[in-house]
Amino acid sequence: MIVTKRLWARSVLGIAAGLALAGSALAQETLKIGLLATLEGPFAAPGQDGMRGADLALKQKNGMAGGKKIEFVKVSSDATPDKAVGATRKAVEQDKVPIMIGPLSGDEGIAVKNYAKTQPGVTFINGASGAQATTLLDPAPNFFRFNTEGAQWMVGLGEHALAKGYKKTFLIAEDYGFPYSQVQGFMASYCAKGGKVVDKAWVPLGTKDYASVIAKIPKDIDALVVVLGGSDAVNFLTQYEQAGGNKPMVGGSITVDQTVLNFKGKRRESLLGTASAGPMADSLDNAEWKKFVADYKANFKDGFPSPSLFAYLYYINTKAVLDALDTVKGDLSNGQKAYREALQKTRFTGPAGEVKIDDNRNGVGTTYITEVAKAADGSFYNKVVKSVPNISQTLGLSKADFDKMGLGSRDVPDCRK
Repeated sequence: MIVTKRLWARSVLGIAAGLALAGSALAQETLKIGLLATLEGPFAAPGQDGMRGADLALKQKNGMAGGKKIEFVKVSSDATPDKAVGATRKAVEQDKVPIMIGPLSGDEGIAVKNYAKTQPGVTFINGASGAQATTLLDPAPNFFRFNTEGAQWMVGLGEHALAKGYKKTFLIAEDYGFPYSQVQGFMASYCAKGGKVVDKAWVPLGTKDYASVIAKIPKDIDALVVVLGGSDAVNFLTQYEQAGGNKPMVGGSITVDQTVLNFKGKRRESLLGTASAGPMADSLDNAEWKKFVADYKANFKDGFPSPSLFAYLYYINTKAVLDALDTVKGDLSNGQKAYREALQKTRFTGPAGEVKIDDNRNGVGTTYITEVAKAADGSFYNKVVKSVPNISQTLGLSKADFDKMGLGSRDVPDCRK
């Protein structure tokens, strides 16, 4: 009898333990989320920092969202649309992720947006790509971009360049969607206020030899407008220095980002005072930015002196993904209807200000006009000189005026004469 009672007690305890373990397993259900960045090619360093930004957003939530353990399925591209779609397809169709974050580069974003239309059951959230057409032209209902885009990032920089006396400029930019957007954001106001871009040199992504471009730079210009990023920017700066170039520069949002400011060379010193613009700046002085920088430095000893633009963008997009999962308690049923409604309503105060999206699921936010400065420790950073709030995709223009100008391209806008 005693033996029977003992066996019964052990059985009860075993069942209780099993139920507890089952409950724990249920609470720790794993949700896989795809994460795409460029870890190859000219934007490899930006891609690595983008991954750091996403990892930080997840770490701040202790690896959990919507009551589930979150696991990133990381895939890589090389800044080309085909590679970006191939990597995305692997995560979606083979790894079966229900949510996909990425990509990093402009034409990649357009390609992934188009792929998203073939996968209505999956929700796609941008990483850092900034081409206008991703959300402004034929948007996908399941593609969200919580950051503002490349043209929005340059609003106000044209007037700032004119105020510095740069009335006549020569443009050098990569030949794809994101630089087209950046150039439009700069030139829309620069041309309207009397500035002249005497000529444009469009170069392929991944260009290594800039000799022919440098030879074309006119002697009588006031400044160069350089919209290059990653190793392209470093290659140009190095070769321009070697050729004895001395014109001041106006930079695109990624031309004097932390991924470029840390390159070594004499030309680096000449970057001091270089005007640029973007959705964040190294010198922001608010509690959210300071915490973001402190957390970044604490977690990534191999990172930059300050988080790059790419770390920031992947951070806010990933945070939006996780916050919306919390809102719906991890419910992705019914074609993710509730989850997408939660994404549309997601708003939070990010490191660089309020994060929110419009009806095209594109970010609306502040642009910061900056100039490169040197810190006491010798590191370079972008110091805020002006902020331009609440910039939408029509760049401060009426919809009619924006539609009349059209989307940025090789030839739009134009103010050579």
